[in-house]
Amino acid sequence: MDTLVKKIGRMVRFHRKKARLTQLELANHSDIGKTAVFDIEKGKKTVRLATLLAVFNTLNIQMKFEGPIMHRFEEHEKS
Repeated sequence: MDTLVKKIGRMVRFHRKKARLTQLELANHSDIGKTAVFDIEKGKKTVRLATLLAVFNTLNIQMKFEGPIMHRFEEHEKS
Protein backbone atom coordinates (compact mmCIF):
# COMPACT_ATOMS: atom_id res chain seq x y z
CA MET A 1 0.00 0.00 0.00
CA ASP A 2 2.83 2.37 0.89
CA THR A 3 4.33 2.11 -2.59
CA LEU A 4 0.94 2.72 -4.23
CA VAL A 5 0.40 5.89 -2.18
CA LYS A 6 3.85 7.15 -3.15
CA LYS A 7 3.26 6.24 -6.81
CA ILE A 8 0.00 8.24 -6.79
CA GLY A 9 1.94 11.18 -5.37
CA ARG A 10 4.56 10.95 -8.12
CA MET A 11 1.84 10.63 -10.75
CA VAL A 12 0.01 13.73 -9.51
CA ARG A 13 3.25 15.71 -9.40
CA PHE A 14 4.15 14.59 -12.95
CA HIS A 15 0.74 15.59 -14.33
CA ARG A 16 0.76 18.89 -12.45
CA LYS A 17 4.15 19.82 -13.84
CA LYS A 18 3.19 18.79 -17.38
CA ALA A 19 0.13 21.04 -17.00
CA ARG A 20 2.52 23.82 -15.91
CA LEU A 21 0.67 24.36 -12.66
CA THR A 22 2.12 25.25 -9.30
CA GLN A 23 0.85 23.43 -6.24
CA LEU A 24 -1.12 26.54 -5.33
CA GLU A 25 -2.69 26.78 -8.81
CA LEU A 26 -3.67 23.09 -8.72
CA ALA A 27 -5.15 23.57 -5.27
CA ASN A 28 -7.16 26.60 -6.41
CA HIS A 29 -8.46 24.82 -9.53
CA SER A 30 -9.39 21.81 -7.40
CA ASP A 31 -11.04 23.86 -4.61
CA ILE A 32 -8.72 22.41 -1.98
CA GLY A 33 -5.91 23.74 0.17
CA LYS A 34 -2.29 23.91 -1.01
CA THR A 35 -1.26 21.68 1.87
CA ALA A 36 -3.48 18.91 0.48
CA VAL A 37 -1.62 18.98 -2.84
CA PHE A 38 1.68 18.89 -0.96
CA ASP A 39 0.44 15.94 1.12
CA ILE A 40 -0.69 14.00 -1.96
CA GLU A 41 2.61 14.55 -3.74
CA LYS A 42 4.58 13.49 -0.66
CA GLY A 43 2.59 10.26 -0.38
CA LYS A 44 0.76 11.03 2.84
CA LYS A 45 -1.65 8.18 3.63
CA THR A 46 -4.34 10.26 5.33
CA VAL A 47 -5.47 12.33 2.32
CA ARG A 48 -9.25 12.23 1.95
CA LEU A 49 -10.65 10.42 -1.05
CA ALA A 50 -12.79 13.43 -2.02
CA THR A 51 -9.64 15.58 -2.07
CA LEU A 52 -7.76 13.10 -4.24
CA LEU A 53 -10.72 12.82 -6.62
CA ALA A 54 -10.89 16.61 -6.95
CA VAL A 55 -7.21 16.68 -7.96
CA PHE A 56 -7.71 13.79 -10.39
CA ASN A 57 -10.63 15.63 -11.95
CA THR A 58 -8.61 18.82 -12.38
CA LEU A 59 -5.69 16.93 -13.95
CA ASN A 60 -8.01 14.75 -16.07
CA ILE A 61 -6.77 11.53 -14.43
CA GLN A 62 -9.20 8.63 -14.43
CA MET A 63 -9.21 5.66 -12.08
CA LYS A 64 -9.95 2.19 -13.36
CA PHE A 65 -11.09 -0.60 -11.09
CA GLU A 66 -10.20 -4.16 -11.98
CA GLY A 67 -10.71 -7.45 -10.26
CA PRO A 68 -11.43 -11.07 -11.04
CA ILE A 69 -15.18 -10.66 -10.53
CA MET A 70 -15.60 -7.00 -11.50
CA HIS A 71 -17.80 -8.00 -14.43
CA ARG A 72 -20.22 -9.62 -11.95
CA PHE A 73 -20.34 -6.41 -9.90
CA GLU A 74 -21.08 -4.37 -13.05
CA GLU A 75 -23.89 -6.76 -13.98
CA HIS A 76 -25.27 -6.45 -10.44
CA GLU A 77 -25.20 -2.64 -10.72
CA LYS A 78 -27.24 -2.75 -13.94
CA SER A 79 -30.11 -4.68 -12.33
